[in-house]
Amino acid sequence: MELTDCYRRRPGLPWREEPDAVRDEMAALEAGRDAGGEGTLLVVERGRITELNILGGEIWKLCDGSRSLGAIVDELLPRFDVGRDELARDVQEFLADLLARGWVVAA
Repeated sequence: MELTDCYRRRPGLPWREEPDAVRDEMAALEAGRDAGGEGTLLVVERGRITELNILGGEIWKLCDGSRSLGAIVDELLPRFDVGRDELARDVQEFLADLLARGWVVAA
């Protein structure tokens, strides 16, 4: 997995963002509190619902096929209080999991 690789969500895989949860989690982050415990985005596969936390949900939304892994990291960096290297590792690990599940594909 390279920083130049692009990914897109698997077409037809149902998902829904939970706007109230996103607002609450972003407010917690902005206030310096811990966030990430509440699901902000739901993915449905074979009748099973999986909740993604705030970072996972933001990565998911950016997987539209037009952004590279590096571009996703660059876009998320100002939103989260974390170093670039750590964020890049987190994004890579999350995308590797999504690839293994078949939820995203290389664009």
